[in-house]
Amino acid sequence: MARKTPELNASSMADIAFLLLIFFLVTTTMDVDSGIYRKLPPLPEKGAEVVDAKVKPRNVLQILINDSDLLMVGGDVLNVRDLNAKVKDFIQNPANNPKYSESKPKDVPFFGQVQVSKGIVSLQSHVGTSYEMYIRIQDELATAFNEMKDAKAFTRFGKHYEDLNEDQQSAVKKYVPTAISEAEPKKIGGK
Repeated sequence: MARKTPELNASSMADIAFLLLIFFLVTTTMDVDSGIYRKLPPLPEKGAEVVDAKVKPRNVLQILINDSDLLMVGGDVLNVRDLNAKVKDFIQNPANNPKYSESKPKDVPFFGQVQVSKGIVSLQSHVGTSYEMYIRIQDELATAFNEMKDAKAFTRFGKHYEDLNEDQQSAVKKYVPTAISEAEPKKIGGK
């Protein structure tokens, strides 16, 4: 007579597996703060007229990064640590240098009638540019604009830009607009 092997009741195994899956999904953390924060412009409204904005070459600071991570700013080879000062000089143009950006009069709340820069920083990288170099350039540009905003805020309100209320921050943004144009990486030169 053959002996029957006892059956194992596996009806609760699916429940246990499901509970373990839920446990790991709930307790696992996801890194969501990666990448570069950029606020994209809003989509144009339907039927809105597209305006072709012509910008004088004087008002564009061209920044090029090649595949060897060398930096060229406004036609001159430049070290990354000098980029911050170059961007500030170009945008603010304290000596009214004809090589730097023009400004236009604008009425800004809390500041009154002021001269606002027409300057745009144009960033173009090579497809072979390292990610580290690209991020360093982005950081330097962001730092330059943030320092200019902080200086205007401190001059007018006696506080750092982050400590201002929403209306004051909006006024400082109008006084020092962040105008950075990023072009898609290209393969320039080569074979």
